[in-house]
Amino acid sequence: MIRKALLPVAGLGTRMLPITKVVPKELLPILNRPAIEYIVQEIIQSGLDTIIFVISSGKEGIVDYFDINLGLRKFLEERNKVELLRLVDRIESQVENLVAVRQKKPEGLGHAVLMGESIVGNEPFAVILGDDLVASDVPCLKQMLSVYLELSAKYEDLSVIALEEVPREDVSKYGIVDGDRVSENIIRMRRVIEKPSLNDAPTNYAIIGRYIFTPKIFEHLKRIPKRGGEYQLTDAIQGLIDDGYPVFGFFFQGMRLDTGNLKGYLKAILYYALQDPELREVVLEMISK
Repeated sequence: MIRKALLPVAGLGTRMLPITKVVPKELLPILNRPAIEYIVQEIIQSGLDTIIFVISSGKEGIVDYFDINLGLRKFLEERNKVELLRLVDRIESQVENLVAVRQKKPEGLGHAVLMGESIVGNEPFAVILGDDLVASDVPCLKQMLSVYLELSAKYEDLSVIALEEVPREDVSKYGIVDGDRVSENIIRMRRVIEKPSLNDAPTNYAIIGRYIFTPKIFEHLKRIPKRGGEYQLTDAIQGLIDDGYPVFGFFFQGMRLDTGNLKGYLKAILYYALQDPELREVVLEMISK
């Protein structure tokens, strides 16, 4: 049973400057909801009940968004704003257990994940990056949990990592993996390379922001050296593989929307606007003109 999801949201969001100078990228709105709410909704719909935010200075607003705001609730109650109060209540009640951990120095994704060790404890957990949204009929994390439970009948201390085929010219932007096919949508990983050149990339199978780990990952995060001033999560994943722990890559069903860059952010806004009948008409009318 996996109950906890760790969300590393301490990054500076430099790809979205200048707005991220004052607004965390995870709080940038996709219509009238911040991007991070889509992530949290996926976690809750997948059956997890505890969310661990790894934050840095200036990122407290992410946690505040899901916390109870007594002043706002009192204001809405006094003015009988029933619908707005219901909307606020939906946001504040969706996370049962909310924990925040501070990453004091920007030392990479691997270091951010390690910050959650004391809260995760001795149980498997999920890691989800705050700028990767996945639009799908079945939540991406829920798909991964099904794979994890299925493989757990045969393997111990396994990890499951979400993969997506990307254009060959984009491999230098991702962690790229190689491995052996287990089924149509699952491979057992043999190698992972962080942002390889086109010539060095063994495949175009890219890691996206969804992982399921056991606490074994923490042992390997403590062993890896810094590279470029950061601790790379992919180095720890390779450590798991080298030590014989089974690491599986899973090609999920759905469409990934990278809100961490301007083009991806715009695509996400348009995608969700087109799902709303009223907003769809606005978008299509705007395009037609």
